[in-house]
Amino acid sequence: MSLDVYLMAKPINQDDNDCLYSANITHNLNDMARFVGIYKHLWRPEELNITQAKELIEPLHAGFLKLLYKAEDCKKFNPENDWGDYDWLFSFVKNYLQACMDYPEAYIEVDR
Repeated sequence: MSLDVYLMAKPINQDDNDCLYSANITHNLNDMARFVGIYKHLWRPEELNITQAKELIEPLHAGFLKLLYKAEDCKKFNPENDWGDYDWLFSFVKNYLQACMDYPEAYIEVDR
């Protein structure tokens, strides 16, 4: 099972909607995401009433810094089945944050 995130040019369900960015990550990393405070931002942004990339920049940046500076604590959440790890979440958040900064007006879509 996995999470797919998309940054779309227009609001969801519009014709001719260009995908500006997409990424995928395993659900096995959701506990680590919770630990750094960005689980809902990644997996359930609609529960936070987040619809556009610009609304994710600050929380993803904060989560990224926690991943960076609390790496050893984060690695304790590496899945036992070895499917996904700290490095994967670190790269995912780094790239997603950059995409949000590149496309701040983009609309967020998630598929879980």
